[in-house]
Amino acid sequence: MKITFIGHSCFKIETKGASVVIDPYADGSVPGLGDVREEADMVLASHGHGDHGAVRNVKLSGRKDLPFKVEKVAGCHDDAGGSKRGPNTIHIIDDGDVRLVHMGDQGCPLTAEQIRAIGRTDCLLIPVGGYYTIDADQAFEMAEALKAGIIIPMHYRSEGFGFDVIGPVSAFTSHYESFEEGGCSLELNGPREKKVVVLEPETAR
Repeated sequence: MKITFIGHSCFKIETKGASVVIDPYADGSVPGLGDVREEADMVLASHGHGDHGAVRNVKLSGRKDLPFKVEKVAGCHDDAGGSKRGPNTIHIIDDGDVRLVHMGDQGCPLTAEQIRAIGRTDCLLIPVGGYYTIDADQAFEMAEALKAGIIIPMHYRSEGFGFDVIGPVSAFTSHYESFEEGGCSLELNGPREKKVVVLEPETAR
């Protein structure tokens, strides 16, 4: 499985000759990031906000016989049951070898029921910036609760991109003794030992 960080919360997942793009953002919606222009066999959006739900920016192949299954777990975009920002969908991509969990814009801790529904988490794509989502401390606690293997932070701010109101990735990585960084993509060959990997947005200007 190849994971490419397009930017913000948008990733392209390629596995066994097929691909899916998750949470493509609208043109100009994320400061410092270029437009999303991808081709894939499937596109998913955790919710309909412009910085996550621009599904028309992904050209679909029309292929139906995909070598992975998609599971969905209902979540919330805020800490008030969705009353502030609405619902959030957690997507799980399982190709039989790797089980990848994309948390979308989850805005509150997971319940025990949600943790059971998500299940084994070989790779976790998790928001860490706070304000619109869980913050760095909550993200760390969530990753621990899920017993995640590879952890890839998303939805954060740097000097070159992101919303001013959300926090930097360093607030999350400070919870770990070490982490890897560099490059836009990561290749996974089955479950791996626990580690944090900070990828560079492919669309960073």
